Amino acid sequence: MLGNHKPIALLRSLGIRSLGSNLLSDTQRLYLLSNNMPTRLAVLISGNGSNLQALIDAIRMRMLDAEIVIVVSNRKDAYGLERATKAGIATRYHPLQPYRAAGQERSEYDAALAEIVAAYKPDWIVLAGWMHILSDVFLQRFPYRVINLHPALPGQFPGINAIQRAFEAYQAGKIKKTGIMVHLVPDEQVDSGPILATQEVLIYPSDTLEMLEKRVHQSEHQVLVGAIHRLIAGDGDE
Repeated sequence: MLGNHKPIALLRSLGIRSLGSNLLSDTQRLYLLSNNMPTRLAVLISGNGSNLQALIDAIRMRMLDAEIVIVVSNRKDAYGLERATKAGIATRYHPLQPYRAAGQERSEYDAALAEIVAAYKPDWIVLAGWMHILSDVFLQRFPYRVINLHPALPGQFPGINAIQRAFEAYQAGKIKKTGIMVHLVPDEQVDSGPILATQEVLIYPSDTLEMLEKRVHQSEHQVLVGAIHRLIAGDGDE
């Protein structure tokens, strides 16, 4: 009996049977969890890092039994890098431009990114505002271990500017609400994969785009932390 630590059972409830031979076996992972070793998270960001900060705060307040072992950004000026440094977390800057300038394929960039991340031996990779679509070269290195946060409900507004597009759809009378989802990233499809958590966010007649963005971002923090907690702790007994 391993308490509530059921990540493998949870993934299997989503129809996922194999995690790949390059990761810890089920037995090894459950052994680590049963010995109270924190789950290792790698976080990929491109900007402000408010969701990264939510994870840092949740870990500090012992709401998550986890450790952020590396934060990677594709943008040098991403404020999230400063947040990580202040929290004593290792950071890496991995820009795409030098690869483009050298005429290298995107797959080469993703392969190098995978090497950077793999060196820190994460259990989960969290895309918290990462503004690149990851190719299978990266995703197959960490099968069903990549988690994405998207500021829209499943099947709605994939890609960039999701909150703005939802606001415009509301103004056009097409929707009454938007939301957030956290999902696994099994392949190159944009903002698609097995759903881990969702939360609806109502849109009000008095809302401006800025007001809606603020409310969505506030909800993101709770949903992301809750989804990762569920992955770490599981949903209780099988």
